[in-house]
Amino acid sequence: MSNTATNNRETMGFQAEVKQLLQLMIHSLYSNREIFLRELISNAADASDKLRFEALHNDSLFENDSELNIRISYDKTAKTLTITDKGIGMSRDEVINNLGTIAKSGTREFFSRLSGDQQKDANLIGQFGVGFYSAFIVADKVTVTSRRAGEKSDQGVRWESDGGGEFAIEMIEKAARGTEIVLHLREGQDDLLSGQKIRSIIRKYSDHIVQPILMKKEEWKDGTQQILEEDETVNQAFALWARAKNEISEDEYKEFYKHVGHDYQDPLAWTHARVEGKQEYTQLLYIPSRAPFDMWERDAIHGVKLYVRRVFIMDDAEQLMPRYMRFVRGVVDSSDLPLNVSREILQESKDIEAIRSGCTKKVLGLLEDMAKNDAEKYTKFWGEFGRVLKEGVGEDIVNKDKIAGLLRLASTHADTSDETVSMADYIGRMKEGQDKIYYITADSFNAAKNSPHLEVFRKKGIEVLLFSDRVDEWLVSNLFEFQGKALVSVAKGGLDLGKLEDETEKKEQETVATEFKDLIDKISSSLGERVKEVRVTHRLTDSPACLVADEHDMSANLARLLKSAGQKAPTSKPILEINPKHPVVLRLKIEEKRFDDWVSVLFDQALLAEGGQLDDPASFVKRVNQLMLEMHSN
Repeated sequence: MSNTATNNRETMGFQAEVKQLLQLMIHSLYSNREIFLRELISNAADASDKLRFEALHNDSLFENDSELNIRISYDKTAKTLTITDKGIGMSRDEVINNLGTIAKSGTREFFSRLSGDQQKDANLIGQFGVGFYSAFIVADKVTVTSRRAGEKSDQGVRWESDGGGEFAIEMIEKAARGTEIVLHLREGQDDLLSGQKIRSIIRKYSDHIVQPILMKKEEWKDGTQQILEEDETVNQAFALWARAKNEISEDEYKEFYKHVGHDYQDPLAWTHARVEGKQEYTQLLYIPSRAPFDMWERDAIHGVKLYVRRVFIMDDAEQLMPRYMRFVRGVVDSSDLPLNVSREILQESKDIEAIRSGCTKKVLGLLEDMAKNDAEKYTKFWGEFGRVLKEGVGEDIVNKDKIAGLLRLASTHADTSDETVSMADYIGRMKEGQDKIYYITADSFNAAKNSPHLEVFRKKGIEVLLFSDRVDEWLVSNLFEFQGKALVSVAKGGLDLGKLEDETEKKEQETVATEFKDLIDKISSSLGERVKEVRVTHRLTDSPACLVADEHDMSANLARLLKSAGQKAPTSKPILEINPKHPVVLRLKIEEKRFDDWVSVLFDQALLAEGGQLDDPASFVKRVNQLMLEMHSN
């Protein structure tokens, strides 16, 4: 960030991402321009909440004025709209950091996804959060003056920008704590210089704000609108979550979500309840319609807002929801916690454990209801948040079965990864005599779907679940059974189809294994330390060979994932299974001259088929070419 200074006034350049966001917002969101006021009021409300929280530990921050409100005014002559709060305020460094840079993790990835299509990019903004910069939708210059609560009365700061590439900042005298934002409206925005218009926007988008939103009263006299000295509260100024559900409209729920979730799109679903008993608390929890852009950033701040008896405590109380539900937004208001609760207390509080458990069950119930009664909406949820919910199978032992019932998985029953099935669907289609749920893990849907390990299952019409997300290895290592049916990998251990095989097939397998014993010993000797074992397979119908992991060894796919993440994986050798009916294997019974080359190629092909990498690709190509030449000359 570059800067120049003249006396007390400095000019600085915006962070590159801020410039991009400003241009995107101005051009893409203009059709929904009224949201700027909602965003600025929401920020003012947050600043007021933060002051109230910090003042719990330092009452002097109120500076003998504990009344918190937000004031809106306009000036038709100057064509300005002003939003003023008495919240925590900002220091000079905070103004630069909050208004000149975007310090969110994952920002670069977010901007790399922008396409230039205004409609599509506008939807992406909903994941990023609109915030302060929405002011430039309607203003060609924005002036911010602020003083942090507790600072000396002459230590204020002024920030100003036209939304181009730079902003100016200077130190000023400011008697009152808090922040004032003056919007110098663009041409064509005169309709915002109307008390009636501003009040309608506030009641539409910000009626739920807890702090009173004040405007001067207005009256018409002799055909002229006059502004009076007396204030009036425009919004209801009452905690929405504390109201009875039958008093809250659907639109009010949606607008409150946009405030608490910093989103401009409607939520997908929500649940609102007051819990009474050993712990008394109110929960209003939302599921967004789109995943936030930073959902996979480990350092990103997630969680719901925590209130105690309607007093704001913190806005990222991650202890209130399990990590696999980090997409949930909303409010929890406790009647039992102390007002001076700290993060350390939250981590050890039995009350918090009970609230966390209750909120988790409530969200799972909401998802179960959605899955049962609104399949289309649940499909949308799964597309956005399914990979995160999968984490819960290993994280939440108590609710593991509920989460497993909510899984939607690819399988051989469908043709694409978009068509998914539930575990209950799978069990409902199981073959007569089938007592196991079969699955395979791979690094992509196509790799799983086309794996040679599935050949005998296709032949017998047995459905197999196809796992290809990175989180799936974690899932199957923690999900051992569902509704009494064991989950079994088709690529590990000896394949036991139980009653799905008749006695004739089993006897034939024993006979073939005896017939090929000499060849198996010879192949094993040729491969040496590369394999743990060589054996005849009955899971292949078309491929000559495949590699499987021993029953208690790590799967090859998990070993590759760990390696790609820079972690060490336990060293284990694969088992090579050969198809006794395949021409290549039958050739090996009579091959003498190039036996070792044929065996190496067979092993390397099996390794490639399961997604592995060759230690020596050049030697593999050389062997294949040489064998092809010899076959051609013969």
